Amino acid sequence: MSKARRIAMAGGTFMCALGAGFLVQSMAGTPDHVAASPGEVSASTSGEDAPLPVTNVVSTSAPIPPQFAPQPEPLPRAPVARAEIVPAAFDERPATALPGEEPAPTFSCEMLLEAKPVAAAMVELTLNAPCMANERFTLHHHGMMFSQVTDQDGQQHLVVPALTQSAVYMVSFANGEGAVASAEVTSMDYYDRVVVQWQGQSGLQIHALEYGAGYGEEGHVWAEAPRDMAAAAQGKGGFVTRHGLSGMDNARIAEVYTFPVGLTEREGDVVLSVEAEVTQQNCARDIEGQTIEISAGGTPLVKDLVLAVPNCDATGDFLVLKNLLNDLKIARK
Repeated sequence: MSKARRIAMAGGTFMCALGAGFLVQSMAGTPDHVAASPGEVSASTSGEDAPLPVTNVVSTSAPIPPQFAPQPEPLPRAPVARAEIVPAAFDERPATALPGEEPAPTFSCEMLLEAKPVAAAMVELTLNAPCMANERFTLHHHGMMFSQVTDQDGQQHLVVPALTQSAVYMVSFANGEGAVASAEVTSMDYYDRVVVQWQGQSGLQIHALEYGAGYGEEGHVWAEAPRDMAAAAQGKGGFVTRHGLSGMDNARIAEVYTFPVGLTEREGDVVLSVEAEVTQQNCARDIEGQTIEISAGGTPLVKDLVLAVPNCDATGDFLVLKNLLNDLKIARK
């Protein structure tokens, strides 16, 4: 606010005060108060009283306050009607069943092993394990064990010897899954069998010298000259089968020699031996193995073996264990 405006306001206030003092002073100079009739006001001029005419005076009176403040209307005395409460009806009908959860999709992992007897007391095994493609497994049968692997479809087809008439075969995988199959092999009584089994690169072998044959001759039956099961089924001589995959680490391998004792008409002896070739994989260490002998489907004879292999400068040599197996005595019936 400017200084000039502030001065003007102070001067105006001062002039009003002077006027008010003059009026009070004039009124105080009247010695007597003369009651004037309505419409008149008396005034004094030079010591004389003279009435002063007053016009347009309106008589007003102060408003009379009401005796009581306005009061609210009283509430109705009739009771308020409550709404009727209807209890819910009890329904004994069963509630509609909630929809069940959709089961999570799963992949079938069913395994199937089938066994069918074939010639020469052998059994044809068919494994179907679609969830175990290219997986290693172990086949178990009456103490015999060997390692195999499924193909890209989880399947495997094997022809294996029976060691008992009521033959039970079991496949086991590393995760604990497996399958079982059985077959009744009625021709088991006609065959003698010898099993040599081991684990890893032991170099063990079965050699059979039939009817006085020498090494490398016609009657020398071993892994390099195995014959087949047709010769045994016809009573012509024995045959060797090898089971397992030697290329896998610590694979179990089983080699089996079968001779048709109950079918051959030729008398003579079969000399059996277990041999071990000295290789770079087994030299200068001990190798372990096991033999199982079964004659005409009887009780198996089991023997464990431990062999100390010479130093590696003997690589290519063979160690022959002649008295480990019992020779077969073939008599005409």
